[in-house]
Amino acid sequence: MNNADAEGIRLQKVLSQAGIASRRAAEDLISRGKVKVNGEPARLGQRVDPDKDVIHVSGKRVITDVDTVYFAINKPRGVISTMDDEEGRLSLAEYAKGIDQRVFHVGRLDTDSEGLLLLTNDGELANRIMHPSHGLPKVYRAQVNGIMDKATWNRLLAGVELEDGPAKADKLKIIDEHAGQSLIEITIHEGRKHIVRRLMDEVDHHVSRLVRTEIGPIKLRNLKPGTIRRLTPDEVGLLYREVGL
Repeated sequence: MNNADAEGIRLQKVLSQAGIASRRAAEDLISRGKVKVNGEPARLGQRVDPDKDVIHVSGKRVITDVDTVYFAINKPRGVISTMDDEEGRLSLAEYAKGIDQRVFHVGRLDTDSEGLLLLTNDGELANRIMHPSHGLPKVYRAQVNGIMDKATWNRLLAGVELEDGPAKADKLKIIDEHAGQSLIEITIHEGRKHIVRRLMDEVDHHVSRLVRTEIGPIKLRNLKPGTIRRLTPDEVGLLYREVGL
């Protein structure tokens, strides 16, 4: 046993504390070659330094710092996407009061928009998610005026020219059409301000309601407006993999 092994913590204990698996199940994962430490296959009985060693299970990063937290929030309409508003308007801080750590929001939604935002104190991951080079897809449900014809559909997928450059939808799906309105699902990978609303205005389909339902691998699911849930270790690992960490 080398000095690093002698001084570290048993790998299966670290995996158990991180919520990945029980110690016995962690030993099984190690035996089956599912665990890597610093890019190398892990060994049964191996000791690691949770503060320095990088651990992956089945290709997904394991977060071993117990003080690092990750949450999803369903931002209600009318709430400011900030943790501190000088004008005293209702902000995300009101909904994060139950979180012991000081967190910040990853990206933003405009005041009139609703849905999924991420809260964390992991600066490295947040920077990767927001950086344009990673282009995490974001999925929205938009209530728009009018019924879209095929030409408009194709235009959105091909791209339109906005005042700050071209923009396009990666995917489109019609959810419902009724009384001269359409409910659509639109997937877009960039994060320019008001990008979905501006994109739809350009094709004369004004957005009356906008809800973000997905950011990369993280889904809103049945999270109620104004509520928060902690991301699972699996979700955090998927986020890390999406941004190359």
